[in-house]
Amino acid sequence: MVTYRSFGSGTPVTLVGHGLGATPGEARLPTSGLPGTKVVVTLPSHGDAPDAPAGYWNYRRIAADLRLVAREVGATRAIGVSLTAGALMALLADDPDAFERVALLLPAVLDEPRRLLAREYAITVVGGPPEYLAERRRAFARLDGALAELPGQVAVPDRALLAAVQVPVLVVGATRDPLHPEEIAKATAGAFPAGRLELVPSWLTHRSDVRGWLGDFLGG
Repeated sequence: MVTYRSFGSGTPVTLVGHGLGATPGEARLPTSGLPGTKVVVTLPSHGDAPDAPAGYWNYRRIAADLRLVAREVGATRAIGVSLTAGALMALLADDPDAFERVALLLPAVLDEPRRLLAREYAITVVGGPPEYLAERRRAFARLDGALAELPGQVAVPDRALLAAVQVPVLVVGATRDPLHPEEIAKATAGAFPAGRLELVPSWLTHRSDVRGWLGDFLGG
């Protein structure tokens, strides 16, 4: 169901998932400066991938797709952003040893449902220049199914399930991002025995900080 592209070469192999409505360029942002091979997944209804079938937008369904790609490419590390951060949590709840290291950027939901998101709000609340908002508007034109299906869902039914995950987990949250509450990032990091929390005001304005943390963490 998902497609992917590989960048770089050698080890480690890092699986990279994107957030809802991400453009291909945004999906590659977490790979900047990382060593080894980066495998960037494209979810349905994004980029040049086919449209998602009805009922696709479920964290466990996306988790299953990420697991298949990870096994196919031999990924030992994983990065998830927003939507795919939730999917990676669902994956880890079922398979705590799936990866050696995991980074979760801007988690939006843990074990309590997320509220309904209006499409125009989801597009514009992040701010940015008109060209960027136009890109997001084009991306979200294909995502009515996701906006209808994801609210009311949780990444894991109980955060206690993540206590079985013993590998290091880096969680990066934002203090000024209405789509990704700081409290969710804190709760997510706290759910993992080896969780580490880093906070920035906004990922868009502090990309260099995030790149540095990811490089140090995933290169270890």
